[in-house]
Amino acid sequence: MRPGTVALTVSCLIVLGAGPPAPAPPLPARMADTGGGTQLITAVAPKRASTTGTVTWWDRGADGRWAKRGSTPARFGANGLVHGASRRQGTNTTPTGLYGLPYAFGIKAAPRGTAYTYRRVRQGSWWCQDNDSRSYNRWTEPRAADCRAAEAEHLITYRAQYAHALVIGFNYGRPVRGRGAGIFLHVNGRGATAGCVSVSEEAMRRILGWADPARRPHIAIGTRSGNTAVTRL
Repeated sequence: MRPGTVALTVSCLIVLGAGPPAPAPPLPARMADTGGGTQLITAVAPKRASTTGTVTWWDRGADGRWAKRGSTPARFGANGLVHGASRRQGTNTTPTGLYGLPYAFGIKAAPRGTAYTYRRVRQGSWWCQDNDSRSYNRWTEPRAADCRAAEAEHLITYRAQYAHALVIGFNYGRPVRGRGAGIFLHVNGRGATAGCVSVSEEAMRRILGWADPARRPHIAIGTRSGNTAVTRL
């Protein structure tokens, strides 16, 4: 036997016996809170200054395990992401946090299989962003008398972005004036958003065909690490 043969054999046995490392748990399993439902959308950017990242949608089975159902490139605010509680209106930042998804809307008809309440955008459809209006951060049709046109989005003019959309429940239940209004998951425009999360139209149609309000889906928006990490939500 040549010198070193025994040592080599033992070394090989040790390596072969170790086995592959256990796979990391899926992202929702590593989060502090997923909203309590059995569906979840995660929108994750590499860091706070990022304008691009990934949107993924997940189902939780009867065994409590999360399974990925789809994933797609995403865009965020032109000035990156910021903690939702400290966001200010007009900053072109996407608010991080865990939010409900109240309803869907669109200029185009609802994709096949859509279970969400889906509002069709018409000529008189507006989203009020006027801090002095009683309709702040609400759909108003026609535009409310106390909501200035210059402080509202005329939804039908955003034909690409609002072909299909889901309302993100940021600052929605009890709106705080000045924090921001009109944060949606919608179809991509030409570049980064004014604070929304956007994906391709094909992905948006897939998400709407998958999302089931009876399963209480939420969206978690955050970064990979740091104090806005999605795992800390």
